[in-house]
Amino acid sequence: MTLTLLLDLDDTLLNTNIDSFIPAYFQALAKELAPHVAPEIMIHALMSGTKRMMESDDFSQTLEQVFNAAFYPKINTPYEKVAPAIENFYDHIFPTLSGVTTTKPEAKPFVDWVFSQGYRIAIATDPFFPRKATYHRLRWAGFDPEQFEIVSSFEHFHFTKTHPAYYAEVLGRMGFPDGPVLMVGNDLERDIRPAQMLGLATYHVDDAPAPPSGPEADGHGNLADLRPWLESINPASLVPSFKSVNAVLGILSATPAVLNGLLHGLNSSAWLHEPAPEDWNLSELVCHLRDTEREVHQMQIELFKEQNEPFIPRPETSVWSHEDVLHGDGAVALKEFNDARRKTLDMLKEITPKDWERKARHAIFGPTNFLEVVGFIAEHDRLHIQQAWSALKRV
Repeated sequence: MTLTLLLDLDDTLLNTNIDSFIPAYFQALAKELAPHVAPEIMIHALMSGTKRMMESDDFSQTLEQVFNAAFYPKINTPYEKVAPAIENFYDHIFPTLSGVTTTKPEAKPFVDWVFSQGYRIAIATDPFFPRKATYHRLRWAGFDPEQFEIVSSFEHFHFTKTHPAYYAEVLGRMGFPDGPVLMVGNDLERDIRPAQMLGLATYHVDDAPAPPSGPEADGHGNLADLRPWLESINPASLVPSFKSVNAVLGILSATPAVLNGLLHGLNSSAWLHEPAPEDWNLSELVCHLRDTEREVHQMQIELFKEQNEPFIPRPETSVWSHEDVLHGDGAVALKEFNDARRKTLDMLKEITPKDWERKARHAIFGPTNFLEVVGFIAEHDRLHIQQAWSALKRV
């Protein structure tokens, strides 16, 4: 089984010392923008925008869009006016902050070994920064950013790492691989606990000899210990379990974010390209997701609201074959799927912990409960994300 590794960057692959790095970063950016905005106003706006990104669970807005909506009104200056200074900062000033960081000698040998094993790697760093800044930090750590399959940044991601949906979005952008997955990071509250809430195995990078406090990781040690730990462990033990309420909700939130990212900017020929004669094109796939959400998934949730122990009927085959699926506009259908999924999540917000255990009878799967029924929706999402990701590789 191919292992998928999600690797944190700061204080995992690179000694960053956030307590020193962030003030230096803020001060350097404030100095660069001083001709346009007073430093105290800029720093206040920067902190406000960062807080807004941390809180956002809007799968239709990238973190960059969330940040911009908070930042630019507070500095009372349009983006266009300060854009040249910001680009100059990330091109020429930000690289000078490398002196606040130091390399981890064990990081590059470990990553080289991972690639030699044929494993897949995503750089799962908190996407507060623009891509340019994250790429600089990867170079400081001794890496070519282009060698990694995914590097999360605020232009392309919709959640920060306190949300389990962030980890589902990373996996979705990789085609939601089957098989073992491991999240490696140093921060218990941002790397370990949210990844575990999604159902992922974790390895806590910590040089302290004492056992970690808070959520217990599957593995624990310094980065140099990780290779022998991986060589000794049964890969099957790292296969995720997406069965909990948090995991299911994380996937349901991430699915539209993943599709919004993967399908952004497609032209009409890409939407209509058929990977194989028997396969759906991307437009048909998204129309199917939209219609299934409206006509099947929301109906199933409503049945639980209306009945004590509902019977969940077999879905109508018309959902998969009507004219809207065969001839729909993929870009329009994607927006409509976003709207439909938002309604579904709003419905699920009303569900109490006890209600997730309510029993039902399913026409296909037999005796079940509410959590399992909603879990089928998440599995349906994963299946079609895999399908969309594969189709894009052949466009």
